[in-house]
Amino acid sequence: MKLSKLLFYIFITSFALVWLIPVFFLIFTSLKSPGDLFSNSLFALPKEYQWGNFVEAWNQGNLGMYMKNSLIISLIKVPLGIFVASLAAFGLTRLNFKWEKPVYLFIILGMTIPFQACLVPLVIMLNKVNLMDTHVGLIFIYIGFGIPMATLILYGFFKGIPRELDESARIDGCSDLFLFIRIILPVALPAISTLIILDFLATWNEFLLAQIFLTSDELKTITTGIMSFKGEHSTNYPLMMSGVLLSVLPVLLVYIIFQKHFVNGFGGAVKG
Repeated sequence: MKLSKLLFYIFITSFALVWLIPVFFLIFTSLKSPGDLFSNSLFALPKEYQWGNFVEAWNQGNLGMYMKNSLIISLIKVPLGIFVASLAAFGLTRLNFKWEKPVYLFIILGMTIPFQACLVPLVIMLNKVNLMDTHVGLIFIYIGFGIPMATLILYGFFKGIPRELDESARIDGCSDLFLFIRIILPVALPAISTLIILDFLATWNEFLLAQIFLTSDELKTITTGIMSFKGEHSTNYPLMMSGVLLSVLPVLLVYIIFQKHFVNGFGGAVKG
């Protein structure tokens, strides 16, 4: 084995181990009792494995309700946001739009705007349309902030699809809608699968916007609901870490389903 290749493997292995340190800490903490956690090293193995922490966290923390809310928001926002972005990317890349570059740059400019700067206007707007403290209002906000990144990825992928496909479809009498639904979207499945993973992960794990715009306990998402384990004077860290591990399961499931398209999607996103 060449020295450069050996050094590369050593580097990526070391990087992986560093990344896994907080994962091990999370797992060890979730399996400890509060007394065991504070009486021993943070990275020490549990003296007695508390498997019941997961059941207790699920029941005591109402994680089922919070996870259901996150699923509702994610399963509506992710496909709807990707669909809107795909329409934008299709119009910019396949319809010979005169102002393609300026409009594309205007959309991408949205990635440079920090959402913290928009909080006050968003609160005022949602209050005026009676969407404050509703899933619908939060979904609209998520879609708005997610469109620039989704458009960036789909624009690059659509740009790399050969124009010969368009010409063949139009010779057969294909309309723009048929071209979009039956030709472009199936070809762009790797990019769409990549977006599903990234968008679902971002939506599921988002905390600040959900904390601000959802105040009713029965509407909270899993990320804000886990904070119920944090009390005024103390925090039950083992139960909190158990809740965090349970909340990761849907994200892992989505990744497992769409992982085979993930790398191909990123490869296509940098074309054009």
